[in-house]
Amino acid sequence: MLTRRLFQLIVGLALYGVGMALLVRAHLGLDPWDVFHQGVSEHLPWSFGMVVIATGAAVLLLWIPLKQKPGIGTVANIFVIGIAADAALAVLPTPESLALRAAFLVGGVVLIAAAGGAYIGAGFGPGPRDGLMTGIVARTGWSIRATRTGIELAVLAVGFALGGTIGVGTVVFALAIGPLVHVFLPLFTIRPPEPRVVAA
Repeated sequence: MLTRRLFQLIVGLALYGVGMALLVRAHLGLDPWDVFHQGVSEHLPWSFGMVVIATGAAVLLLWIPLKQKPGIGTVANIFVIGIAADAALAVLPTPESLALRAAFLVGGVVLIAAAGGAYIGAGFGPGPRDGLMTGIVARTGWSIRATRTGIELAVLAVGFALGGTIGVGTVVFALAIGPLVHVFLPLFTIRPPEPRVVAA
């Protein structure tokens, strides 16, 4: 059981990074956090994946005043996604046709949803960004929807100001990611085995 969970965690995180790379190569708009990552990478001598890692580490520091405790999955999230994104960006082409760019967009969103369901379903703790949201909710009593929206609008605005890409892909991601994760998460959630009942 533990081996399967660890395998699912690492594969899920790696595929999440590949999905992010597909969205970057589509050039049709990114999700809010990746708009931020891309915007920052435009101003630093760092790759996209390095910015993802550095941002995850910085966000994790914000857990301290929120009294959140990271899990194995939280730490793995910081490194694996960024490394996988850079590796995928190194081999993925930049498509010229709109049809192929749209395919990259759709494939990226679906892959991110499935990968998110996989690594969350492994049960090793939330990623740094999700933990920031739940930590703020726990400390303030604000709603999850309002907190998530506020955080994502803030990083979207900063990322766009820095040169990150906003477009139809940003809208598609916002509308599709919730329903898709809702489909994939139950498929990948690993539950502990039922205790055996021994007849007397």
